Amino acid sequence: MSPRLKLRDIAFFERPVQFARPFRFGAITINATPQLFVRVEIEVEGRGVAVGASAELLVPKWFDKRPELSPAQTVDGLRQSLEIARGFYLARTGFLTAFDLHASCIGAQVATCATKNIPALAAAYGPAEIDKAILDALLRAVETSFFEGMAANVAGIDARLSPDLGDSDIGTFLSGRVPRQRVAIRHTVGLDDTVEGEGGVADARENAGASYFKLKLSGDPVADAARLVRIGKELDTLGRDTRATLDANEQYADLSALQALMDRLDRDAALHPIASRLLYVEQPMPRDITRQSPLGSLAARGFIIDEADDSYDAFPAARALGYSGISSKSCKGLYKSIVNATRAAQWSAGGEMFFVTGEDLTCQAGLAVQQDLALGAFLGITHAERNGHHYVDGFGAAPAAEAQAFAAAHSDLYADAGQGIRLSIHDGDLLTGSLHCAGFASSVHPDWSALRPLERPNSVQEQSA
Repeated sequence: MSPRLKLRDIAFFERPVQFARPFRFGAITINATPQLFVRVEIEVEGRGVAVGASAELLVPKWFDKRPELSPAQTVDGLRQSLEIARGFYLARTGFLTAFDLHASCIGAQVATCATKNIPALAAAYGPAEIDKAILDALLRAVETSFFEGMAANVAGIDARLSPDLGDSDIGTFLSGRVPRQRVAIRHTVGLDDTVEGEGGVADARENAGASYFKLKLSGDPVADAARLVRIGKELDTLGRDTRATLDANEQYADLSALQALMDRLDRDAALHPIASRLLYVEQPMPRDITRQSPLGSLAARGFIIDEADDSYDAFPAARALGYSGISSKSCKGLYKSIVNATRAAQWSAGGEMFFVTGEDLTCQAGLAVQQDLALGAFLGITHAERNGHHYVDGFGAAPAAEAQAFAAAHSDLYADAGQGIRLSIHDGDLLTGSLHCAGFASSVHPDWSALRPLERPNSVQEQSA
């Protein structure tokens, strides 16, 4: 039986993160954004009190891309999501399993956020970050690792939010996991990133020996095709077997625009270096258009949803439209990732191929990258987009002592090669050995005294004025 816990406190903090280079995806270019930190205190039946933590960037214009909102307003929506979720979670005063807490709050969270004009994807951010911190505390209390704890279903995950599955389907999937010892990085080529020469796609100092590449698309078939031709030439020079994925971040207006790019990939010999390496295409169209647009013959190319993954029924709905995959991002909810991976395994047993991919909203060095990496390794994901080491300088504004503590505890993940402590990539791979520790993939927590309280959402400020 899964241990039960009672929440005693939830606190939010943030730290500014300055990017080392601009990161342009979709319609936004990010040069800086705050990083969220969550600290929870729980009481576990028979085990006493434990503290857990999680972290994630507060990314503008991804969870909510509505053009009438400024980047700052979309970050404010994430802060509101956190505050609303905090209220729902702390209102559960009895002893519950970790998944009981999540399942009892997520519906009311999405509904309440909707009344405040916060879309479902942003609404899920608050519970996702609180859930990670609760799980960290629970695993510390029972003195087990994420991998062992999840295999034993320490969180008590069941099928109440996914009626297409049975409880036993989830339990069987969890108990059968064999975590990956290495996860390959997928190097992102942002829309403003250099393609040729120094600092370009083939520069080993930039791509860190990656064999997988994620190429951002702008939504213009002609411009995207021309840029992909240039990138394909660079990949040809690497002298190793490489694979690529394409990510449009909802920028293709409709199926006809998407068809135009796919036709070029099929027919233009200059695009063969990309077409021959292509694994899948990620979230090409806006989430609302996606839900109304069966892929038809395009489905043969292999498509996944990401931003359209805003509910527990999103994957079955996408499957009916011809999509074969869905992204795992801990900022969208680790329990939903596990449910979707269970579905993919079950559906694939029927002969078709369905899959879960590892994507990354620039998980930063420390808690964020370690927890997301552990989730992917547990699900069996072989390669995952990793942005933090590329767009941010190591631990960024974190105190040197905090970075050193993480490096000492997780020496297979971090190293100082003369430029400060940074993510350590081994022949294009990240190692997961040190993530087998009590807690959610981290032996240490951030320096709480070096963080500032989360800025209050404008709506809260207005109400209290």
